[in-house]
Amino acid sequence: MATEAEFQDASVRIKTLTSRPDNMALLQLYALYKQATKGDASGKRPGALNMVKRAKFDAWSALKATAPDQARAQYVALVDQLLA
Repeated sequence: MATEAEFQDASVRIKTLTSRPDNMALLQLYALYKQATKGDASGKRPGALNMVKRAKFDAWSALKATAPDQARAQYVALVDQLLA
């Protein structure tokens, strides 16, 4: 499992990417970060006309019941993979 310090370090290191990841990777990064820091998604699902917010909400909702420490570990692993 990733520690809080490793998670914070990964959230800083991801900003050093030289090229933009694909949309699926970006959604996964967003969802894992939110799950690690906020827990399960809450609130209403955004409407169909707001496709970006809806995609983000759906990606985050897909991680429902994932423990924050598990989300942190997956986030760190994904950042490491993208930076490799």
